Amino acid sequence: MSLKVKSLKELAAAPQWLTPGHRMCAGCGAPVAVRQVLAAAPGRVVVGCATGCLEVATTIYPYTAWRCSFIHSAFENTAATMSGVEAAYRSLRRQGRVEADFVFVAVGGDGGTYDIGLQSLSGMLERGHRVVYVCYDNGAYMNTGVQRSSATPKGADTTTCPAGEASPGKRQPRKDLLAVASAHGIPYAAQAAPSHWRDLVRKAEKAFRAEGPAFLNILAPCPRGWRYDTAQTIELTRLAVETCFWPLVEVEEGRWSITFRPKKKKPLLDFLKPQGRFRHLFEGQNLKMIEEMQREVDENWRRLEALEHLTAPAEGVG
Repeated sequence: MSLKVKSLKELAAAPQWLTPGHRMCAGCGAPVAVRQVLAAAPGRVVVGCATGCLEVATTIYPYTAWRCSFIHSAFENTAATMSGVEAAYRSLRRQGRVEADFVFVAVGGDGGTYDIGLQSLSGMLERGHRVVYVCYDNGAYMNTGVQRSSATPKGADTTTCPAGEASPGKRQPRKDLLAVASAHGIPYAAQAAPSHWRDLVRKAEKAFRAEGPAFLNILAPCPRGWRYDTAQTIELTRLAVETCFWPLVEVEEGRWSITFRPKKKKPLLDFLKPQGRFRHLFEGQNLKMIEEMQREVDENWRRLEALEHLTAPAEGVG
């Protein structure tokens, strides 16, 4: 599939449905990810956004950073809201009351997607609404004080799973939401990162063209919650990909594909070390948790390779 946006110059020249000048924190990965997705949008866009960092900091009354139709939903129901909007649009098209073409995008953070919005998302996917759901995954409930979510990585220090003498931080691995979404049998689901923008935009193009619901899970570092220098955002997403902590994959009509393979896979500690939320892991007995996390990353990569092999079309079949 051809890439509409082929260079950084073209990316910068794409329609800016989310404008500069919003009030997101310096270095926040969320607006970068969303602007890259929307650069691939064909025609008019309607965005529904769950309560969270992106909504709060882009729509401070009486101002807005959105140049498209924008709907603010509650924390847990942006997928349900956009399901209704998309269904109403289809009805109006059938009645001949609307002629213009629109695409529909639902946006939520990991708290509003992995956790309290999961039921709403699952319903949208199961019913088959033609909506692109974008999760900007910053690995915690950042808007309300850096509480753990089911997207929080093992070992991370948050305000509700603090690292200390009695605990090494979060003890559970993060939920595999891409697998959950793809299990609904939707046409397209993918995982992406802003550092690899060509891959991200290409996946967004596929999502918008899908004949049915599509799901994009995008890594979106948070300087405050991850505790790193704001200038390192894109470098951290690159390290997440090159260590295979955040594999770039897509699931198209049930076929799993790894879309980026590092030439030389980097050790997980390269991704962990710049982040204050993992600082405690480099002390004393917590060092063994890094080894455990590395094993889990390696096992997940082997699982993805196996899925890619198992779901590949038979030889001679298109």
